[in-house]
Amino acid sequence: MTQLNMDAFWMPFTANRNFKQSPRMLVSADGMYYTDDAGRQILDGTAGLWCVNAGHNRKPIVEAVQKQIATLDYAPPFQLGHPKAFEAAERLAAMAPKGLNKVFFVNSGSEAADTALKMAVAYHRVRGDAARVKLVGRERGYHGVNFGGISVGGIAGNRKLFPVSLPAVDHLRSTHDLKRNAFTRGEPEFGAEFADELESRIITLHDPSTIAAVIVEPMAGSTGVLIPPKGYLKRLREICDKYGILLIFDEVITGFGRLGADWAANKFDVQPDIITCAKGLSNGVVPMGALLVKPEIHDVFMAAAGDRMIEFPHGYTYSAHPLACAASIATLDVYEQDGLFERAGALSGLFEEKAHQLKGAKHVKDIRNLGLVAGIELESRPGAPAQRGFDVFLKCWEQGVLVRVTGDILAVSPPLIITEAEIDRLFSTIGDALQATE
Repeated sequence: MTQLNMDAFWMPFTANRNFKQSPRMLVSADGMYYTDDAGRQILDGTAGLWCVNAGHNRKPIVEAVQKQIATLDYAPPFQLGHPKAFEAAERLAAMAPKGLNKVFFVNSGSEAADTALKMAVAYHRVRGDAARVKLVGRERGYHGVNFGGISVGGIAGNRKLFPVSLPAVDHLRSTHDLKRNAFTRGEPEFGAEFADELESRIITLHDPSTIAAVIVEPMAGSTGVLIPPKGYLKRLREICDKYGILLIFDEVITGFGRLGADWAANKFDVQPDIITCAKGLSNGVVPMGALLVKPEIHDVFMAAAGDRMIEFPHGYTYSAHPLACAASIATLDVYEQDGLFERAGALSGLFEEKAHQLKGAKHVKDIRNLGLVAGIELESRPGAPAQRGFDVFLKCWEQGVLVRVTGDILAVSPPLIITEAEIDRLFSTIGDALQATE
């Protein structure tokens, strides 16, 4: 690939100049592996971008999309419908956490987050509580890259170039407590009290009658795999209930088996009012996202609008796209038929053991894990943050293993079809790369 024929594409979330000097090109994929343009097999340790939970090139999903595009390529979602949209919604509602049986389709996690924020504010308004317009996110939270998601998100780098944000937003502190919880296996013991800040500081400062919703990732993924302390999410639920505040779980990463259960909400036994999901919803085959919503919220909108009036004036040209719906239905079939959520739970112990064998390895200052996800935090080079992590990422790539890097944190989140031997190879390659990195 020459500079000339790579010049037009401005790549997202990429060091473009660096990449185009030494491209890392993927040309095909199957099962657990990508193939690069040199014909090398690359073990996918990241499920694409946390999304290919069932593995690549799954025949039932491919065939479902092929059949759908030959039958109905596109249908307008405004004032019209198509059967696959209703089938996909019914299937998703059937596997959703109990009490979240209304489905609103979007096209990505970013759109899902912004839609959830709009829905929360509008819900309070249509039920006559229009003062509730404030939103609470969390430091080191990630809710996509639209203005709403950036506003409630807490990643400084994502906000730096885009200082225009929603005006009525505050943030809880991050749950990360390296001093007390370093090298924890699974849920940290310490930090549930961080949830009390919602009541002791934020609610006290803003007046609870002005707060519409709290949005958190049950497990923060993009900022380096931050596991919720034991009891933290339950405490958030209790405080939100006390003050009539909606609780939104962003399960774009944690949904569909990633934590060794179908949903983080079920794993932690906490029922939010809204769940946002995407990524694994269609196995990454066709862009798709969704909101799972309590019927009480849906019903308020239905009751407030007049006859033939649009109840919730929001949506996208490609909401419930026929190809995305076909991919989603087939993906949910594969998850169920192959028992992939149960498989992820069964492999979690070995995955944890192999991850924590890197304790004491060169540069490692913390390891965090839950289900089939692990974060390996490295000591940063003085005056050069994120450079060591990127070097380890490159060395793993050279050895035919794909990991994700965010700053100086390596994130590992393979497809749920990974074998025990591939888990061993994944972490041993990381260990070798750490040893070879200065």
